[in-house]
Amino acid sequence: MPKRVLEGVVVSDKQNKTVTVRVERRFTHPLFKKTVRRSKKYHAHDENNACKVGDIVRIEEHKPISKTKSWIVLGGNVENAAASKKEEKSAAKKKKAS
Repeated sequence: MPKRVLEGVVVSDKQNKTVTVRVERRFTHPLFKKTVRRSKKYHAHDENNACKVGDIVRIEEHKPISKTKSWIVLGGNVENAAASKKEEKSAAKKKKAS
């Protein structure tokens, strides 16, 4: 059986070798037919403490590492969401100015 892979945003990196990742899912409400967003937090193992708050990471199911940690961060798939948002805002300002 394949391991699940989820994508989310790092919301905490204060623990050693552990990050907290918020994974958001969207679904249509069965009665109201409106798109609803739900999120869940997972503790994931980050061996090199490479992830920072705001990074978009992919996490994979793993055997339990501790009481609450049974996911690992996949290496090489780290993107800094906070920096990319700043770049988008500065590019939009430049477009408006010219």
